[in-house]
Amino acid sequence: MEQKAVQLDRETFSCSICLDLLKDPVSIHCGHNYCMNCIKSHWDEEDQKGIYSCPQCRTTFTPRPVLEKNTMLAELVEQLKKTGLQAAPGDHCYAGPEDVVCDVCTGRKRKAFKSCLNCPASYCEKHLQPHYDAAPLKKHKLMEPSKKLQENMCSRHDEVMKMFCRTDRQTICYLCSVDEHKGHDIVSAEAEKTERQKEVEVTVENILQGIEARRKDVELLRQEPKAIAHSADKTVEDSREIFTEMIHLLQKRSSDVEQLVRSQQKTEESRVKDVQEKLEQQITELERTGSELMQLLNTEDHSQFLHNYYSLPPSCESTHSSSIKIRPLRYFDDVKAAVTETREKLQDILRETWTDISLTVTEVDVLLSRPEPETRDEFLKYSCDITLDPNTANAELLLSKRNTKVTLKDEQQSYYDHPDRFTYWRQVLSRESLTGRCYWEVEWRGKGGRVYIAVAYKSISRAGRSDECKFGLNDKSWSLSCETNKFHHNKVETSISGSVCYRVGVYLNHRAGLLSFYSISETMTLLHRVQTRFTQPLYAGLRFHGSGSTAELI
Repeated sequence: MEQKAVQLDRETFSCSICLDLLKDPVSIHCGHNYCMNCIKSHWDEEDQKGIYSCPQCRTTFTPRPVLEKNTMLAELVEQLKKTGLQAAPGDHCYAGPEDVVCDVCTGRKRKAFKSCLNCPASYCEKHLQPHYDAAPLKKHKLMEPSKKLQENMCSRHDEVMKMFCRTDRQTICYLCSVDEHKGHDIVSAEAEKTERQKEVEVTVENILQGIEARRKDVELLRQEPKAIAHSADKTVEDSREIFTEMIHLLQKRSSDVEQLVRSQQKTEESRVKDVQEKLEQQITELERTGSELMQLLNTEDHSQFLHNYYSLPPSCESTHSSSIKIRPLRYFDDVKAAVTETREKLQDILRETWTDISLTVTEVDVLLSRPEPETRDEFLKYSCDITLDPNTANAELLLSKRNTKVTLKDEQQSYYDHPDRFTYWRQVLSRESLTGRCYWEVEWRGKGGRVYIAVAYKSISRAGRSDECKFGLNDKSWSLSCETNKFHHNKVETSISGSVCYRVGVYLNHRAGLLSFYSISETMTLLHRVQTRFTQPLYAGLRFHGSGSTAELI
């Protein structure tokens, strides 16, 4: 009895909102008691309505009542706290804010133990007992407590919705099945649930298998960074060794050239010394002969003069002209020119091979490639900003200020000479190189002429009217004719089945070697697809035939 009295006291002095002992208790006009903060929060939510109600009896008040602390209740609550019985036996049976409450309990509600789909209502263990004892109630469908029982009631007939209309895909009551859903494909909700449950079970099984497969993939990927790092480190190390070998080779060639030059230097210096010694010897002999001749000229005795004259050696004659030709400071200029030419060739080789090396590096793909786009929205994810390069434009092409639109003119434009310019064919290339995945669109107008949408390598020829310069007639370019419905590459012409609209989409997957052209209207229509291997970065191109034609990169 004492325990029951304590329990009664606790219920009496508990707040029905927070279900705890009253804190700063207040009494409102209907006589119910609440924590001051609890009733304030409740009425704050009703401020917009302008009508304030009691959470228990639903009595309404206007205007909002002024709250004052009930000092007598506060003292009683404090005395109850001093007893130390903060958690009276059986408290765990009462419903909290998140629990489903018993619909039969009055006063403080207990937690619902089961919900009945037939009633529909929720019951605590005490009030659920008739469903176990009464024969008619034993047939009711019991389930775990649910706050959504009212959703099972037909809003029109206030009946439990036990049927399912497959035609309209919604649960209905029996009266709906013979009324507004008459003639529809109708089964019991239980039968529909059983059938759909099988589908869900299959889906769940597939999901579980997918999870397991992905877990295996995750486990593989956990090891992959180590393998990637090892391969990258090994490649860097091997490349460093190869470049070191090339550096040593260049150093050896430098040493060989130095030795060769020094050896030739010694040879030439020795030859010069030999010639110099011979000349000096000749000078000595000539000086001696000259001295003898001077003495001969001074001889006054005729007989002695003639005797001495005919006694002279026959080699006494000499020439004043020199056979020595010297090129000062230009002895080894040809060697320097040869080394310079070697350096330039090496630079060209390194420049050309760097593109191959960089493309090879970017083609390293550890994971499976992402699927190719199918819808225009998916293509637009790869859209890129492209501008035209004025240095490549033929002199009869007029570019817009932003270099995105080009018009073919009858008169030549005032472009300065540039080695990248197309001198004969009315063509222009983009400034940006295209690698990876790229998508762009071209709007064109022919006006009696033709527009060709193309891609090309930067190494395509520029000067002259040969096929090596013309888009589509060589192995360095691919070209779509917008009016003749033809595609050209390396002098091979392919007919296109569909018609080309005034907007064309171009999709490039450089790594996969995929190039596609689409006609853009309300839908995307594939015009032509190329599958190949691109060995260099590509550039967007446009070619024109006939005055007045225009094209703009979008």
